[in-house]
Amino acid sequence: MTYTAGLVAILAAVWLLLSGYFDKPLLLGLGAASVAFVVFISLRMRIVDDEGMPIQLPAGLVRYLPWLVVEIVKANVDVARRILRPGLPIRPRVIRVRAGQRTDVGRVIYANSITLTPGTVTIDTEGDHITVHALTEEAAEGVLSGEMDRRVARVEGRG
Repeated sequence: MTYTAGLVAILAAVWLLLSGYFDKPLLLGLGAASVAFVVFISLRMRIVDDEGMPIQLPAGLVRYLPWLVVEIVKANVDVARRILRPGLPIRPRVIRVRAGQRTDVGRVIYANSITLTPGTVTIDTEGDHITVHALTEEAAEGVLSGEMDRRVARVEGRG
């Protein structure tokens, strides 16, 4: 029921913001009818659940995204230094790490965060393991430290 209420609230807010009509009863009624129809279809298709409607994520993302942006900037600087100074070591390696997230959405956020960080690319996800290509030892150690994994798990509401 929580996910259904969340879906109704989000759809209604998007409709109101995009339409701009707050005072015309007919248009508000049509908007409410369209929201009700979409929710009805979603419930019939059984797609309203914690995966399809992850209402717990926004609060965690507010804390996670600033940290991720800082990590992306630091990794960008490191990769740029290695490009501009060819003498700095580049030791590519493939590592496999465990993803501590309990949902597919959490694992996708984790895998995409790894790929967004320059110097690392998610190659494959299989179950609760992620295969990563790291450009340097430092990049590999950053992934292996588990800091990003723990932070993404907190986005899901764990920890």
